Amino acid sequence: MTETDATQPDAARPLILVGMMGAGKSTVGRRLAARLGRRFVDADRALEERCGVPIATIFELEGEPGFRRRERAMLEKLVALPDIVLATGGGAVLAEDNRRLLRERGWVVYLKAATPELWSRLRRDRTRPLLQTPNPRERIAQLLAQREPLYEAVAHCTVHSTHQPVDALVDHIIDALPESLRPVR
Repeated sequence: MTETDATQPDAARPLILVGMMGAGKSTVGRRLAARLGRRFVDADRALEERCGVPIATIFELEGEPGFRRRERAMLEKLVALPDIVLATGGGAVLAEDNRRLLRERGWVVYLKAATPELWSRLRRDRTRPLLQTPNPRERIAQLLAQREPLYEAVAHCTVHSTHQPVDALVDHIIDALPESLRPVR
């Protein structure tokens, strides 16, 4: 891994996507990275690769606190990488240290989606540990209510990911980038 520091040029700063599970961070992130000529990194996948087990297993063995400790360490490494688009896990913003790290080291985009849209996208997903409850739709609403102010606080910009094609979302994000982060045309 090539590391950068706080003095890295703006053009190399990571672009970081935050938002709820199901908001489209990975899908949009891959397309955004391709358009900008950057490498795409999914924080959850990187953590699974490092640990050698799925996130659900980490939750099962260590609980959410254990997962969050591992997530924090992984984020510290990933935000030091230049020229990446980073999709974070939905709960990455829960820790104040993570929010500060993301905001200071990267340029953060909040992909915003409402509960009905998130439920529509996630209702058949059986891999999300936090949705293994009797009423996953209600759980999504609870998580969104808890996390939305944190997403908004950490974000440099917000893009609504509901009812838009992926390419339109990517265009909105690129249009919102500061000049120093925009691709040369």
